[in-house]
This record gives sequence, C-alpha cells and structure tokens, in this order.
Amino acid sequence: MNTNDIAVEYRLSHWAGIMREREESGLSIKQFCKNAGFHENRYFYWQKRLRAAACEELAKMHGNTASMVPVGFTEVKMTSRPALPPTDATYQSRVCIETAGVRITADSEYPVVKLAELMREVARSC
Repeated sequence: MNTNDIAVEYRLSHWAGIMREREESGLSIKQFCKNAGFHENRYFYWQKRLRAAACEELAKMHGNTASMVPVGFTEVKMTSRPALPPTDATYQSRVCIETAGVRITADSEYPVVKLAELMREVARSC
C-alpha cells in the first residue's frame, strides 16, 4: 500500500465518521453541513465515494467483480406479474419505501410478498 492509498483510506474513514455523526445528530444533511462549516456538495461527494468503496469491498469478498452491475443500477427479475385485485377508482393510495438510498413506490394493493422480494434484491445489490 502506497502513501496515496493510505491517504484515501484515511479520508474515507474520516468521512465515514462524519456521516455517522450526522446520522446520530438527527439533523438534516443541509443543517448538519451548515453547522459543521462545509457545503453539502462536499458531503454528497464523500458519500458517493464511500458507497463506491463499499461496493468494491463487497465485490472482492464475493470474488465476482466481472458480474458487478454499475453503481446505481440493478436488474430485478420478478418471477411472475402479480395479480392485483380490482380497486375503487376513487381511492388510490401509495406505499413508499426508502432504504440504502433507494426509493420504491408502489400502489398499496401491490402484494407485500413481491415488495419484500424486491427489497431483498435491492439489499443484495449493494
């Protein structure tokens, strides 16, 4: 490991600590960055770098870097199209789930089993 690699590891570790601190503070990213004295674009830059580094480590652990999907994209294969019950056109509600920087929105009638399957695929891809 050369000095450049060590410097990158140090910065990633430093920013991981800042992101943990922000999470524990309960503040919005904008407010936390303002209080800390740096622009939120810097925060998002390092967040992106940390996510990329985490994906690289996962690829090394699993030994399948050739099959890795580019960051931000994943293929989700559903076994079959779910049959939705007829709905009353006057009542449309939606379910929104956010995890690991991914937002999934579906009609509330969408089968819970299929949503769980989709969430497992999202978790597995990162």
